[in-house]
Amino acid sequence: MPDAPQSWPSCLCHGLISFLGFLLLLVTFPISGWFALKIVPTYERMIVFRLGRIRTPQGPGMVLLLPFIDSFQRVDLRTRAFNVPPCKLASKDGAVLSVGADVQFRIWDPVLSVMTVKDLNTATRMTAQNAMTKALLKRPLREIQMEKLKISDQLLLEINDVTRAWGLEVDRVELAVEAVLQPPQDSPAGPNLDSTLQQLALHFLGGSMNSMAGGAPSPGPDTVEMVSEVEPPAPQVGARSSPKQPLAEGLLTALQPFLSEALVSQVGACYQFNVVLPSGTQSAYFLDLTTGRGRVGHGVPDGIPDVVVEMAEADLRALLCRELRPLGAYMSGRLKVKGDLAVAMKLEAVLRALK
Repeated sequence: MPDAPQSWPSCLCHGLISFLGFLLLLVTFPISGWFALKIVPTYERMIVFRLGRIRTPQGPGMVLLLPFIDSFQRVDLRTRAFNVPPCKLASKDGAVLSVGADVQFRIWDPVLSVMTVKDLNTATRMTAQNAMTKALLKRPLREIQMEKLKISDQLLLEINDVTRAWGLEVDRVELAVEAVLQPPQDSPAGPNLDSTLQQLALHFLGGSMNSMAGGAPSPGPDTVEMVSEVEPPAPQVGARSSPKQPLAEGLLTALQPFLSEALVSQVGACYQFNVVLPSGTQSAYFLDLTTGRGRVGHGVPDGIPDVVVEMAEADLRALLCRELRPLGAYMSGRLKVKGDLAVAMKLEAVLRALK
């Protein structure tokens, strides 16, 4: 990077001070030689600033520095590497995975590496992590697992587009998928599941449940009655009236017929739901999937819950209608989790069981 042109008074002062520095070096030689002579190995270059102005890279070999005038910085030209620590990311199809990367780089222009960025390692690491996050958010889990080499090559080009202006070139990027914390949420059974959950939510929004009506048979898991939100259902003969049930309580209580030992074996956790009602009050519910076929009900669980989930009643309805996913609700702040996030994301398995 060339220096800006100097005026003649500045050049005169620069030359005079440099001459005095050389004179002091000669007068105090050889004692000053121990401080003024520096050895630069083949794999390094020395960037020297004389009176604040940068000079051409010095080395390899012996470099003479003027005392009290010159300052220097060594630049290593060897290939180095760093790793992007594994972080949790969500793929395009809703899978949650832990992904990291190994990056190898080298400095090709020592002057640019010193002049453009203060902390080159940190800047390069952040650039690599941002590029990796943007690339994986656009791809489903299967594509990430099958085309890691192709994605790594794309990351290499994207990182180099930024770092070449810093005098740094990335030679190799290797993507590493550490673990899949949550499987993809899109499955062939998706449309049927969404339809069932929407009918279930509309059923409670209509304010009527066949299971609460006296003398009426309880609907089975595959025979959920859909009630219109516009026109109220016709009253059933012989049905006795019951007090209006809160939406959150009705939705959570309706999970009981869908609980099973297989679901308990898959999830194996106890949840407490703190649901904020439209009136502003908070009501507690629990979903215990640790023993037997599991239990759900009003209040707090008998033991200490593994995860405490706090959300609004409207968000609970959206969650069961598949309008909102657990991960999306958490990342947007609509679902607050106290406890292990990976255990909280197992709620997706509970939603898949509602079919």
